[in-house]
Amino acid sequence: MPPLRGLRLPPRVPGRVLLVEDNDVDVAMVRAMLGETDGRNCHVTSVGRLADARAHLIAAGADCVLLDLSLPDAEGLETVEVVLATAPEVPIVVLSGLQDDRVTMAALKEGAQDYLVKGQLNGELLWRAIRYAVERKRAEVALRHQALHDPLTGLANRALFMDRLRVAIARLARQTGSLAVLVMDLDRFKWVNDSLGHEAGDQLLVATARRIERAVRPTDVIARFGGDEFVVLCDDLDDDRNALAVAERIQGALSVDFPIAETQVRVSASVGIVTSRDAASKAEGLLRDADVAMYRAKELGKGRCEPFDRAMRDALEDRLAAEQDLRRAIGEDELLVYYQPIVNLSDGSPVGAEALLRWRHPSGEVMAPGQFIGLAEETGLIGPIGDFVAQTACEQLARWNPIAPPGQQAPTVHVNLSARQLIDPGLVSRIARILATAGANPSQLCLELTETAFLVDEASCLERLKALKTLGVSLCVDDFGTGYSSLSHLTKFPIDVVKIDKSFTEGLGLRERDTAIVESVIALGRALGIVVVAEGVETQAQADRLRALGCHQAQGYLFGRPGPQANLFQQVSAHEGNFA
Repeated sequence: MPPLRGLRLPPRVPGRVLLVEDNDVDVAMVRAMLGETDGRNCHVTSVGRLADARAHLIAAGADCVLLDLSLPDAEGLETVEVVLATAPEVPIVVLSGLQDDRVTMAALKEGAQDYLVKGQLNGELLWRAIRYAVERKRAEVALRHQALHDPLTGLANRALFMDRLRVAIARLARQTGSLAVLVMDLDRFKWVNDSLGHEAGDQLLVATARRIERAVRPTDVIARFGGDEFVVLCDDLDDDRNALAVAERIQGALSVDFPIAETQVRVSASVGIVTSRDAASKAEGLLRDADVAMYRAKELGKGRCEPFDRAMRDALEDRLAAEQDLRRAIGEDELLVYYQPIVNLSDGSPVGAEALLRWRHPSGEVMAPGQFIGLAEETGLIGPIGDFVAQTACEQLARWNPIAPPGQQAPTVHVNLSARQLIDPGLVSRIARILATAGANPSQLCLELTETAFLVDEASCLERLKALKTLGVSLCVDDFGTGYSSLSHLTKFPIDVVKIDKSFTEGLGLRERDTAIVESVIALGRALGIVVVAEGVETQAQADRLRALGCHQAQGYLFGRPGPQANLFQQVSAHEGNFA
């Protein structure tokens, strides 16, 4: 276990004993008893009043307190309470003239380590009680410290920080200053963990903790909540701007390279700041607001300090409400799947459709995915939503197959996969289960991914795509040409279909650059044996030009708008004459 930083434990061998006793005879007796044992080397200080004991503990401290419960200025358990409040890490052995089991238990419950009756004492018993009290107190203090501190860095943990924050909030009622909560996140910590290993990551966290300690005031509370998230409480600030100055000092301290794992590591911190002068503030609310500001700092470019404002809270509340609405939508069948036809450009016959998600909101609005998919990605709801779309689309295939015209190619349904879905280890098994449940032919399911999905984790991505191919489904790159390293994706991954992004289709024949890109993608597909689908086809001129270039398939308003469970074959039959 790492050292308990900042922890003051009682010594294993007590050297300073404070005897709180107003009876001179008893004082002499205790000194004589200790003089007969190894305790003779202890320095015994005696005081006759509780107020004197408190002053001595504050000024000089002690390794153990021998405490009489009957003093001129205090009586009973009050004496234990005052000593504990003054020096909580110093063990107490009660010395009493009375043997009373109820008082004994009460004193031990209050925090004393032992209770001895003066008339039953000898030197060995007294010295053993002192040593055992010290050992028990050491263990108690260490356990309490471990319960309230991060084991890696020795900083306060969440429980201790929240307690200190509540105390600081309560003090606002009695002071004119303010407090600030700073939440910070290391911007490149994941890279360090992934590239240098977890041991290097731990070294970086410990070094970060030490630098933050040097950058803040001695009275500030620093905590680690887990991972690479650190939190600082600044109390009794004269000016709210002082919190920003603290944050900037921390960022300056972290901007110097860290020597980690025989290399130099540079990180930055995104810091969210919230200040308060209101004694009615809630600790959880302040922490949440600082956290929101920290994520805002990350969004704005990382390595920034961002103070919280009301607009952030409003945005958070709107987001939480939207998340609740979306969760409800999944459970109450508010999600719909629309289908947009994909046609064979050689004759205009339907070859399939793309399944497109919609949300029929209780307000009556039918919302397109662009209005809520980002939220689904952030909250992890994309998993169940994606499964719903795949299940619904495969069930629709079972309804289309029997009504396909004789000799017509079995339709294929295209279902979109997000980058988050692709990295899910359970994806392949869920797709297999969906196909089996719906009774769908895997060859009729085409899974579409954008090029950015390939950038998350290439090795895992390739493994998962190969496993999907083993199921018999086909794979499509959506919005081809708009992402990064398009050509390398076609050679590295088992791709069957590419979709030309509609932005290029719109410029076909109008802008040389767009026309050249479309022609190149079609030629590339022909050379690699990959089916090419042009998206966003809205005019007959575009369809004619694409067909002349040898494009295989097309999708767009010219052939049909997205709609719910339409008869795919009737929907596009009106357009087939244009391909004669």
